[in-house]
Amino acid sequence: MKLRQLGRSPLQVAPLALGGNVFGWSVDEARSFDLLDAFVDHGFNLIDTADVYEAWVPGNEGGESETIIGNWLARSGKRDKVVIATKVGKWARYPGLSPTNIREAAEDSLRRLRTDRIDLYQSHEDDPKVPLEETLRAFDDLVAAGKVRVVGASNYAATRLKDALDTSAAKGLARYESMQPEYNLMDRQGFEEGLQPLCVNEQVGVISYYSLASGFLSGKYRGEADLGKSKVRGGKVRSYFGERGSRVLDALDNVAGAHGATPAQVALAWVMAQPAIAAAIVSATSVEQLDDIAKSASLVLTTDELATLHTASGS
Repeated sequence: MKLRQLGRSPLQVAPLALGGNVFGWSVDEARSFDLLDAFVDHGFNLIDTADVYEAWVPGNEGGESETIIGNWLARSGKRDKVVIATKVGKWARYPGLSPTNIREAAEDSLRRLRTDRIDLYQSHEDDPKVPLEETLRAFDDLVAAGKVRVVGASNYAATRLKDALDTSAAKGLARYESMQPEYNLMDRQGFEEGLQPLCVNEQVGVISYYSLASGFLSGKYRGEADLGKSKVRGGKVRSYFGERGSRVLDALDNVAGAHGATPAQVALAWVMAQPAIAAAIVSATSVEQLDDIAKSASLVLTTDELATLHTASGS
């Protein structure tokens, strides 16, 4: 597996990341362990989670995903084979990016993950109420203490990411080496207009989430009748129906046919081929599904195929 450097950091990641947002929700601990084992067996290494996962599930408090990953690390002995990425800032227990909040949330995440360091610690969303220097200094302290290796951001506007990078440079603080935006063939504008050129110019590695547009780009959802296939994706997927969505699925079908691949594999290969992308996050609920998705990392699209998909997904 050819690894990609994450920003200017020493972290090297495979181009496909495993999303832990289903652990403790639609996937129980036993199956989560199977998925994590299979993921590593495929040669991948980046596991993405957050302290808030799965607080939205009835009966949960939050921290369930991190706890499952920590239990797997303890059982499997594979800590040195993976890059663990988690986030802070969106959980009601630790809301926002104040220095105290970041320090306390990090200790709690380390405890649940059953590890002595977080490889990539990310601001889950911007917190304009806290000066950037205070937030970045708190992260820098964690890096200096060896509790965090690299810091990153998620859901930042381009202007705020640039301000954060400039602040780190001016003050000599650890900088955001990664950016985690929503990005896929159906959701392009928010990333491509401002964040993508900034990340290219500043050498910030991009880790995309919703890389399959909530499953729409798998081709399983082509009309209202298909929404019953998922209890959780209906509303989001419905927003992709229409002329543009049909055009994208037709293009995916055509490219997939030429490679003997699936639409999901092609959609992920397209993301991984875009400038600044270090990895695309995917979630899976079965080992069989993961095995299928894993093939996207070795799928090489031609220049013409990339252009076809780019054109089909244009607004």
